[in-house]
Amino acid sequence: MKNIFKFIPPKNNTEFNIKKDKNIPLESFDKEKEIVKNLDENIKILKKLTHYDQNSDIEIREFESKINCNNYNTALLFYDGLVNSEIIDDFILKPLMSNKKCDESKNIKELVVKNILVQNQLSYAKTYGEIVDSILSGNCVLLIDELEIAISCDTKKLPQRSISKSENEMSTRGPNESFVEALRPNTGLIRKYVKDENLVFEDVEVGRKGKTICSIAYISTIANESLLAEVKRRVDSIDVDYLLDTGQLEQLIEDKTYISSPLILTTERPDKVASHLFEGRIAILVAGSPNALVVPATLTDFMHTTEDIYNRYPYSLFVRFFRIPAMFLAILLPGLYIATVLFHHEMIPTALLFSIAAAREKVPFPLVLELLIMELAFEIIREASIRTPAPIGPTLGIVGTLILGQAIVSASVVSPILIIVVALTGISSFAVGNFSLNYTFRILRFMYIFLGAIGGYLGISVGLFIHLCTISTATSFGVPYLSPFIPVSKKLFSSDLIDVPIWKQEFRPKFLKPKVSRRQPKISRKWTSK
Repeated sequence: MKNIFKFIPPKNNTEFNIKKDKNIPLESFDKEKEIVKNLDENIKILKKLTHYDQNSDIEIREFESKINCNNYNTALLFYDGLVNSEIIDDFILKPLMSNKKCDESKNIKELVVKNILVQNQLSYAKTYGEIVDSILSGNCVLLIDELEIAISCDTKKLPQRSISKSENEMSTRGPNESFVEALRPNTGLIRKYVKDENLVFEDVEVGRKGKTICSIAYISTIANESLLAEVKRRVDSIDVDYLLDTGQLEQLIEDKTYISSPLILTTERPDKVASHLFEGRIAILVAGSPNALVVPATLTDFMHTTEDIYNRYPYSLFVRFFRIPAMFLAILLPGLYIATVLFHHEMIPTALLFSIAAAREKVPFPLVLELLIMELAFEIIREASIRTPAPIGPTLGIVGTLILGQAIVSASVVSPILIIVVALTGISSFAVGNFSLNYTFRILRFMYIFLGAIGGYLGISVGLFIHLCTISTATSFGVPYLSPFIPVSKKLFSSDLIDVPIWKQEFRPKFLKPKVSRRQPKISRKWTSK
């Protein structure tokens, strides 16, 4: 039995030998080495770096180009599937192969760039690493014999979906466009709303192997310089192999990892990003992600919805008055129920107390276990409806809840009043517009259930005290998480807490310390002053 998993090599051991080129060891090859004038040597090295013999999508097109009435051996490198073949054929290959212009006063590079190629975006690559990075980003690279520099041509045609309606942050009024996975369409969407020449997108490359481009967006005349420097410092100092989404970037740059509350705002709406940029915040876009990060973020930012700024003042004020109590119900209602029934019977009216006792008479489980069964069942149904395909998900959630709830009550596993508590808690959690904050409420709900079962109202009070201390000491890029309440701001009753008409929102948030604090004059509706 000792040698049952022993590896038996084949008779011909040469099949497992790795062939190595003694002249160019790939593992120790310096990508920062500059290319040489010999085209064959350059192609040989680039084939090694791109694994040309194994890769099926790397293309190296060798041909003769006519430059200054002379023929030069030329090669074109690109990845099939990332480039536009029509652009390569019509604007690169044809001009180079059919050129008849001769100008001995210009060298090869000047003649190719200024007279032959008709591409709108050209750049130069001097090292082998720059060439590889360029073709990985969707460009094609032109190598010419006797020229010790490569020309990178913008021929991108990356696979991407079209701009569609926002799915996770829906609104009844206002724009409904959402970001896509491509970076440049996302920056274009933001510029569509922020028509300001001071809007800046700074690209930073993250990842040693993946080399994902992260774009830091800000308005230079508004954003605080210290905040911008801190964002750049955190993004630049990330040292990972790859970065695929803003969700990973959020975990790498957030202030505290183990706190349940989100410290960075995530959104898929370009209009929401634009409104935050005008306030003086900074947005971070990641190539390949349909979401954007906005920093810094406070607790009130997660409580607002996008359509708050589009609806009339009475409507948004009315909705906000219901949203805040719904948040407290989503966190505390199950814990308060179990604490009241177990420890504080005197708080319940007599008639209702008898009703609860009669409903629980046939239930075989303790109240804590009964509540946990229902909460876990609700969470499982919610997760199942999210993970299933879109046409089936809503049906599964509705039918599963109805059938399971009716069956559990009929079997006397739980009491009917507990079904009401769990259902009201779940509905209240859906009033939270932000998905990350919703996750926070779901975690805190179970914590307060256990605290209520252990210590009643005292246990919940202790939990609230610890929770408040935790989030009051939290910061988001140096900004207190409970701003403008802690520390208290002079303009406490602003749009952060109680919505005010848009013509009264004269100042940007003070805790952001923007370069220009006033966003509009005191009298913005000048027609009222006449």
